[in-house]
Amino acid sequence: MVLLKMKFTQQRRVRLAQGLWLLSWMAVLCGSFVFTMGVYLKIELLRRAEVMDNTEIHVVPNILMLVGLTSIGTNWVAGRACRDSLDPNRFPRWKLFLLGWYAVAALLCCLLIAVVVLSYALQGRLEESLKVGLRNGIRFYKDTDVPGRCFQKETIDRLQMEFRCCGNTNFRDWFEVQWVSNRYLDYTSKDIKDRIRSNIDGRYLLDGVPFSCCNPMSPRPCLQYHLTDNSAHYNYEFQNEELNLYNRGCREALIDYYMDLMNSTGPGVLSVIMIQISVLLSLRYLQTSVEGAMAQEQPDGDSEGFLLEKGVKETLEEAKFKVLVLLKLGQVDPSAAEASPEAENAPPSSS
Repeated sequence: MVLLKMKFTQQRRVRLAQGLWLLSWMAVLCGSFVFTMGVYLKIELLRRAEVMDNTEIHVVPNILMLVGLTSIGTNWVAGRACRDSLDPNRFPRWKLFLLGWYAVAALLCCLLIAVVVLSYALQGRLEESLKVGLRNGIRFYKDTDVPGRCFQKETIDRLQMEFRCCGNTNFRDWFEVQWVSNRYLDYTSKDIKDRIRSNIDGRYLLDGVPFSCCNPMSPRPCLQYHLTDNSAHYNYEFQNEELNLYNRGCREALIDYYMDLMNSTGPGVLSVIMIQISVLLSLRYLQTSVEGAMAQEQPDGDSEGFLLEKGVKETLEEAKFKVLVLLKLGQVDPSAAEASPEAENAPPSSS
């Protein structure tokens, strides 16, 4: 049973080859676009690596970069095949090579679909990674003189100002950690000593936040300290006051940012999938129609093009058989290998 058979004249084959050549180069540009998206997403993830607990989400840009580069190569090859398709002397050499090309092109489409699925499936992993990473980043904020953590303060401050956020979940996260280094604490001060003694872990906790939490859009000067003390500020009530701090937590801000990035790649990736499938199907029609004309020994005559010469099940079984044959040809029979030296050394038989 021939699947999706179509009639092709010489003129129609020429138009198909020309259109497919243009489509192949369009697919090359799409591959470059996919690769660029992967690089940009990878860079953005690496920029925030210090506030992420793991790198599982990196699988998305890694696949995008791999698929983008492979797509550039495969579609460049498709363009070359289109150019040779109308030359009876050059096109036959593509027959075996195109079988591998179809497999690679189909794999690319599957990987692109996997990227779209992973972009949504890994949202929970991304949130958990940011939750742990930001919690550690806030905890190590004060360690500006500890090797490996000396840039943590700068990272958190820049993050809060860039994304207009404060803390992990909200600004109250800063109340639970000591974010002022001991080297900047005056231990002769009674207030500081009382605060340290009042904490079971001996930490200097404040109802305050770093300067990077301050919202510059607020009309009131920034209140960083004694945020829960109504008497510490004039005309101030903590429960009802609209604080001049960023209300949104940095975890929520980063999740929204990265999910917007990955979601924005969805339509682009789906478009690339459609173009890649179009190249795959068109090249198959072109190949079978040209081979049909050559089989009739009439390169300029009419021919039929099709996607599968047999049904899907029969085609898969035939492909499996061919793969097994190739594997057997690649193996060396040990008994034959041992017998061959004996055969060479055996005396010639007398007739």
